[in-house]
Amino acid sequence: MKAFNQLKTFQRILGEYPVDTPLSKFLPGFYRQNKQMGSSDRRIASRLIYNYFRLGQALINTSTEDRLFVAEFLCNTQVNSFLTHFKPDWALCVGFSLDEKLAMVKISYPDFKLEDVFPWTDQLSPSIDKQAFLKSFFYQPDLYIRILKGFEGQVKATLTKADIVFKEEGNQCLALPNGTRLDTLFPNQHWFEIQDFSSQQTAQFFKPNKWEHWWDACAASGGKSLLLHELQPDLKLVVSDIRESILANLDERFQQAGLRKYQKKLVDLTKNVDPELHDYEFDGIILDAPCSGSGTWSRTPEMIAQFQDFKIQSFKNLQQSIVRNVVKYLKPGKPLIYITCSAFKAENEDMVDFLSSEFGFKIEEQQILKGYGRKADTMFVARLCPPTP
Repeated sequence: MKAFNQLKTFQRILGEYPVDTPLSKFLPGFYRQNKQMGSSDRRIASRLIYNYFRLGQALINTSTEDRLFVAEFLCNTQVNSFLTHFKPDWALCVGFSLDEKLAMVKISYPDFKLEDVFPWTDQLSPSIDKQAFLKSFFYQPDLYIRILKGFEGQVKATLTKADIVFKEEGNQCLALPNGTRLDTLFPNQHWFEIQDFSSQQTAQFFKPNKWEHWWDACAASGGKSLLLHELQPDLKLVVSDIRESILANLDERFQQAGLRKYQKKLVDLTKNVDPELHDYEFDGIILDAPCSGSGTWSRTPEMIAQFQDFKIQSFKNLQQSIVRNVVKYLKPGKPLIYITCSAFKAENEDMVDFLSSEFGFKIEEQQILKGYGRKADTMFVARLCPPTP
C-alpha cells in the first residue's frame, strides 16, 4: 500500500510540474501545499522525481511508471521498499555494477539505449568521454564546499561531531553527501562557501597580481570574484550582471566573506556598455558566460527534458555578442578568463576559436574540467590574451 501511495504522489508531482521551472524551486512549494507529507514522504518523493528525470530521454515511448522503475533501479545501490514492491527481481540486483544493471534493463526493454539519456553526444567537447559522461547522470553529485582560510579546523570538527562523512579534495575543498543540512550545522557561521569542485578549480587559471584592476563581467552571486579575492585580496574589482536581484545576493555574500572594496554595475553585456565603462581598462576579465548549463544537468536532470537542439546555437550567438562588448576593455597582453558550465563544443572550443580568429587572441591554456568522473559539474575554462601592439 505504501509503495502505491508513493507512486501516486510521484504522479501528482509530475502532473503538476511546470517544465520551465527548476525542480528545486517547484518542490518546496508543492510540499508547503501538502503539509500532510512527513519528512520521509518528502524525501522519497524527491528521490523518485529526480531519478525519473535522470533517465533523460531514454525509453521516451515507454509508460511513465516503467520509466520510473528503470530509473530507480539504475540510480540506487541499496534496496528500497518501492523497488522491492514493483520490481522484486531487480531489487535483488540493485547492488550490481551500473554496467550490469544497464545490461539487465536492455534485456527487459530492448529499445533502451544509453545514448538516448543525453541525445546530444555528437555535440560534446571532443575530450569528454561520452560513455562516462552518460553514466554520470545516474549518480547524484556531491555537495562541495570551499573553507575560508583560518576556519578549516572548526568546519571539520563540526562535521565530525555530527557524524557527517566528508572527503578532503585539497585547497580547502571538501566533498559532502548531497543533501547535507549545512544551515542546521552552521546556523550563524560564515566559515565556507558552497561551490562545486570544478568551479573552484577555475581559480587556477586566474593568476592575478597585486594592485591589478579586474572585472568579473557576468558575476552572478560572485563565486568567481571570491576565488579571485582569496588569491589576491589587493585588487581593484568591478563586478557586473544584468540581474539586479542577484547582485543583491552578491552584496550579502561579499559582506559575509569580508570583501568590501568593489564597484558594482548593472549592465546588459549584449549592448554597448560604453556609458558605464568608457574609461575603464582591465588587467584581467573573468567572463563566466551565460550558457546551456549542460555540464550541470546531473544536478538538475529535469533540464534534459526541457532542452532543444536549437538552443546550442542560440547560446553560442549570445556568447559571441557578449564577447564583442567585453574584450575591448582588456589591456593588451592581459588575460581573458572564459568559463562555461557547458559540455558542448559550440560553447567551449568553438568560442575560443572565435576569440582567436575574430580578435587575434592567443590561447594560453584551455581545459575541460571533467566533473563527471568525481560526482561534480563538468565545466570549461580557457585563459586567452589579446595581441600586444
